[in-house]
Amino acid sequence: MDFRSQRMETQEGWGIARRAWDAYADTVKRLAGPPLDPLAKKVAAPVAVDLVGFWVVWHLHGGFEGLRRLGMSRASIYRRIKLFRSSFGVHPDEYDFPGVQLDLTEYHGTDTGGQSPN
Repeated sequence: MDFRSQRMETQEGWGIARRAWDAYADTVKRLAGPPLDPLAKKVAAPVAVDLVGFWVVWHLHGGFEGLRRLGMSRASIYRRIKLFRSSFGVHPDEYDFPGVQLDLTEYHGTDTGGQSPN
């Protein structure tokens, strides 16, 4: 399906994520910066997004072997682990993103959830 004929009004789509982020950012301005600020300052935004996605997929698919089953090479996984550790100070298996909660049962119970870790 070609979605170019069904363009959104803006690049933000409906703006749901943007409104949620703006509300959050306004709330925490008085407090310490969000947990990703140190990472965003340390590495470029595309790398930060890649590492967050890597962390999510790591946990949704059961770690190293789950990523291998998805088709990632050993070298690619090790490179991302090294970058994650140098950026966050810990292995992706040990890190918990504040405010991010993954529901493995929900994820693997859907048609889009991919392979289960077993």
